[in-house]
Formats: sequence, structure tokens, C-alpha cells
Amino acid sequence: MAHRLWIVFGLVGLMSGYTAAQRSPATQVGPGYVDPRPVLEAARKAIGTDNLRCVTISGTAYDGAVGQFKLAEKNVDWPRIDALANYTRTMNWETWTMKEEFDRKPGLNPAMWKYGVGWIDGAPLQQNQHQIFMVNGNYGWYMDGPGSKPVAVPPDIAEIWPIELYLNPHGFLKAAAMPGANPKAVWRWVLAEMGRDGPTTEPEKMTVVSISVLGKYRVDATINRQNMLQRIHTWVPNPILGDMNYEHEFTNGSYVDVGNGIKFPTGWHSHQGWDDNFQAQSITAGHNAFGGTMKDVKPNVCADPVTVPDSVRQATFPVAVETQKLADGVYLLGGASHNSVAVEFNNFVAVFEAPLDEKRNLAAIEEIVKVIPNKPIRFVVNSHQHFDHAGGLRTYMHIGATIITHWKNLEFYTHDVLNYTPRTLQPDMLSLWPPTELAEGYQYETVRENYVLTDGTRTMNIYYVQPLQHVEGMLMAYLPKERLLIEADLVDTDRPLPATPTADMRNFFNETRMLKLDVSRIVPIHGKPIPWSDFMKVIEAAAKSN
Repeated sequence: MAHRLWIVFGLVGLMSGYTAAQRSPATQVGPGYVDPRPVLEAARKAIGTDNLRCVTISGTAYDGAVGQFKLAEKNVDWPRIDALANYTRTMNWETWTMKEEFDRKPGLNPAMWKYGVGWIDGAPLQQNQHQIFMVNGNYGWYMDGPGSKPVAVPPDIAEIWPIELYLNPHGFLKAAAMPGANPKAVWRWVLAEMGRDGPTTEPEKMTVVSISVLGKYRVDATINRQNMLQRIHTWVPNPILGDMNYEHEFTNGSYVDVGNGIKFPTGWHSHQGWDDNFQAQSITAGHNAFGGTMKDVKPNVCADPVTVPDSVRQATFPVAVETQKLADGVYLLGGASHNSVAVEFNNFVAVFEAPLDEKRNLAAIEEIVKVIPNKPIRFVVNSHQHFDHAGGLRTYMHIGATIITHWKNLEFYTHDVLNYTPRTLQPDMLSLWPPTELAEGYQYETVRENYVLTDGTRTMNIYYVQPLQHVEGMLMAYLPKERLLIEADLVDTDRPLPATPTADMRNFFNETRMLKLDVSRIVPIHGKPIPWSDFMKVIEAAAKSN
């Protein structure tokens, strides 16, 4: 009898386990969670997701250049370079591909940049008005003008582009039904944002559903009582900010009925970086990276297939460091869109600029220890706080270097960049092996007007350059013995010098004249060194024309 009872109890236990296994995982974890299945099903029916295979939307949009602010402490929106006129996007969820086209003034931004993340100074500039960007799987590419050759974008940028296929209502709901999505749901009361949604007094109880996509990203959607998705959010990797906020927001009023039970939002508002106007949590506070009104919505208009060109599929992006000796103990580390300059002193090495990302700077550091062996890299001088010029600061902090930057950049770096915050999407060496000194505060030196590094034999003078239209907190370095002036973004030689000097070129010239610097060569972060006389030809020609 006892044996039979154990069998019965065992069967009951097995059945209980089976029943629990069939439930959504969210129903097992306790208070605060809800079953995501009815929430997702209601949303699918409300906006007709099952009736939509693909969509083409058109309108006028704006771009925001992530990380290109003039001054971190005063930044709210990322700089808007120009309007994206005649903007058209096709998203196909059968093939999980996307194509974007728009018109924008040429000559203002890198051709590989469309909006948001991915701005890289020193990359080829946009040459034509009409721009085309495409993504298929892990491949992203662009065409600078109709009929131009497709150009692959680097993998770290291309891997972010597909996120746009999921950060819209229908894309999210389709992804939530895919194997491995593992949806979970919670509830909370939400008070609408007064600045955008108008004055509100009553919070609304909403459901937030999270899913996994692409085997790497956790995407969540806030769903309101009308079963509309009004915020879709994730994080993407960024060399400066680490796990960076990335989200789209849609108001109920922006959804339009486009037939066959399909509703689609026409108002697009995208944040990259936290929406933190009071800078309570982040000093950058830059967020508005993309947005616009897409009044023309064409459901199930899929356009041409987005096929990956062979040239894009076969493209490689090796990290190459090309070393050029500029003087005894002075080396230019080139081979990419950005240079660094290593300067040897008696007992240490100083490096000017740590650009782009960890991979680039690890390669540069390995080259430095080859050409200047047995000396520690004691200092790294940061020209300014734009993301593509500061992406390697964490790498130099990892190896024990002291960062020299302008005082206006320090709060941003210490609060948002050079910290212990975990980086889960793309861990770097500083996050994997954090040194105690990261919190001690003596790995920073700040400059107000000027600063000197010297060993009694060689001297590096570091100067604050002002005023500039490009950025605040800019530093340049001068080696008086070698008569070399090292600068970033003021005189770029990766392209022909302009016939008319820019305002920042004039300020750069005035600064050198005021400091009475005897310059032989300009050593730019973008391009190759040039004689000072080449720069003076532009200044003198402008003076004659005036």
C-alpha cells in the first residue's frame, strides 16, 4: 500500500512539474510579474501584426550625431547636421532586412553615418545628396549616391543597425513569437512625459514585456491599456558609454489605420543615450538621435530584395598600425582614420590621443612598446571629448597611464566613462580587470590654459585652444625642440585644405601666433603631417582676398 502511495505521489509530482513547465516562465517568479502571452496576443490583434509582412514608410526626419556635442555639461540633443529630406524606410520581417534612403547636403558628415551612433571623423565625407543604407543580417552597407558602389560599414556599427527592425511595434511583436525570444512581463504605473505628452495627473498601469533578440540584446516594450506599444527599448555597446540606452517612442495619436486591420505609428522619436535633461544620472544627457513624421505608410510594399553584395560580404577591417618616425623619439601611429603620436622621454612615454576603441588602442600600444621598449606609457593626452577621439581612454587607464584632458571634460569622463559600471554587451579590459586606482583620482590631470610635460631634456607644451565652433575643451601639444604642433580636427589633411580657412582654422592660427610658437610641421590626428607653410598659404590667400 505504501509502495502504491509513493507511485501516486510521484505521478502527481511529475504532473505538477509538467504543468509548471508549460506555463510562461514569468508566471513562476512571484509578485510583480504577469503572464506575457495574453498581453502580446492582445497587442498583435490591436495593430494587425499578423496581416503585415513588410512596410514602407516615408516622410521627413532629422539626424543627431551621437558623441559630437560641443560641451558635455550643456548637451541635451545630439547635434543635428541636416534634415533628412524625402526619407523612406522599408522593413521586411520575412527576410529581416531594411533599406533607408534620404537626401541630405553633401560635405557635412561622414558618408558611412546615417544618424545616431557611427560618426567617425576622418572617414570619407558624403559626396552626393541622395544616400542609401541597407542591412541584411550581420552586414550593413551604404551607397553614396544612386548607382555608386556599395561600401561595407565596420562590424561594430553594422551589428547595431538590425536593432531598428525590432524597435518598432510590429517588429517587436513578430520577434516575441520567435523561438528563443523567452518573453517576460512586469507591470508598473507610468506617468506620461509632460514635455511631450502634455500635462497629466493620473498615472496609467502598463505592462512591460522583454524579449531576447539576435542572441545578444534584451529588448523591452511598454504596452498601455489600449494595447498599443508606446516605448521600445534596449541597450547597444558603445566604447565610451558602455551599455548605451537605445529606444523608440510612439504616442497613441501617431498610430494610423492603414487597412486590413493594420495600425502603424507615423510619429518616430528615438533616443540614443538617456533622456536626462537635468543630468541627474548622466553628464552627457544627449539623447534625441533620430525622429520625424512618416505620414506615408504603405503596408506590404516590400520593394526590391536587399541582397548582400559580394564586395560587402568579403570586406575585411584589419587593425593596422603604420608607424612613421617624425623625429628622434617621436612617432606617428597611423593606418586608420585617426592617428596617435608617441613621444619618448628619459623614463617614460607620453601619447597624444587615444581614438576610436579598445581594439585600435591595444594595437597602437603594442606598436609603441616595440619602438620605445622598456619604458612605461605614463601619460595620454586627450584632445577633446568627442566619442571618436576618446574611445581608447579606458584602454590607457587599464595599462596604468594618467589621462591629461581639459578641465571642462573631467566631470563627463569620471562620471560617464572612466568608471566601474559593468559593460555586459562588449566588456573591455578595464571592466574585466578593474584596477583599484580607477577610484583613487590620481589617474587624471586637468589643464586650464597650459600644461608642461618635461624630463629636463625634452618638453611637451600642452595648450587650451579657444574659442572654437567645433567643440569646447580642446587641447593641442607642441614640441619646441622638434617644432612639431600636434592637433585634432582643426587642420585635417586627410582631404585637401579648403580654399577659405574655417573659423576654427583662423582661431588655431591666432592661438599659435599669440603663443609665439615656431612651428615647422603640423601633425594632425586626421591625415599626414604637413609643413606649416602649406597651412599658411591658405591663411595668406584669405588675407589677400579680404
